[in-house]
Amino acid sequence: MNKFALLCPGQGAQSADMFVLARQDTKAASFVQDVLSHKIEQHTLAEALSSHDLLFKNRYAQPLIVASTLANWLALRDNLPTPDLVAGYSIGEISAHAVSGSMDVQAVLQLATTRAALMQACVYTPQGMLAVSGVAITDIQQFVASHELHVAIITADNKAIIAGLADQISAVIPEIAKLPGQDITYTEIAVHIASHTPLMQAAVPGFAQALNDTPAHETEIPVLAGFNAEKVTEPATIRSSLLAQLTQTIQWHACMDAMAESGISHALELGPGSALSKMLQTRHPQIACRSIADFRSLEGVVHWVRRQNES
Repeated sequence: MNKFALLCPGQGAQSADMFVLARQDTKAASFVQDVLSHKIEQHTLAEALSSHDLLFKNRYAQPLIVASTLANWLALRDNLPTPDLVAGYSIGEISAHAVSGSMDVQAVLQLATTRAALMQACVYTPQGMLAVSGVAITDIQQFVASHELHVAIITADNKAIIAGLADQISAVIPEIAKLPGQDITYTEIAVHIASHTPLMQAAVPGFAQALNDTPAHETEIPVLAGFNAEKVTEPATIRSSLLAQLTQTIQWHACMDAMAESGISHALELGPGSALSKMLQTRHPQIACRSIADFRSLEGVVHWVRRQNES
């Protein structure tokens, strides 16, 4: 029996046209219009969408990513099979709980906005993230520990995103090439906040309260918890996993392995972007993976998923 998974992305691939596909559906287009009228500080999300600088500011990026993912889901869900599993990367884990039905869409959008504000309030000194490739995870962990940095996300056995104060990241860049490994590369991430590290500790009390105030329901569609790759379906574990990932490393490599172990045969990334589907395809080539970013129409997405479901 074929099994279907949905992937909900995190920050990094947002763009001015991230709502284009969803707007092909009337109901999703109405949802997008309402969302973009929402104001954060002095700007609406529509204004942030049209400004490259605002688009990558944490306060706007997180709710925009969630809104885009959920708009795509609203546009597609009536014509797709019920997913067997949902996984969300970083802020995408919040989106995943709306997709699974455990939380209301509007409540999740508010959670994303609150989360972004609380995390931004932790940035007393400039912070940053750096993707490192070609170095074994154990070596990366030892390296960051000795330089007052942290492993924020593990994406493969030799790939991770490290995070910390921006000055400290800049200072260690010349040292990364000296680490044991092969074809070592590093790339600055357009996320100016040390997500998934102890530097977010001050956000925990406020986000715990926001989670407790948000209605959650048991769902039959499990979501993978990013910090431990366990399937969660009940309100208590949903809240605790979303809280844990604020300050703990995201084990995305383990999440991808959990999808394979669950017998997932095909996966669709809800966008924006296609980073998650590409990572999953690389790590588990037997899983057919696409992103909605690969398609020009909603009908094309639906046709591909149905074909995979029937094959």
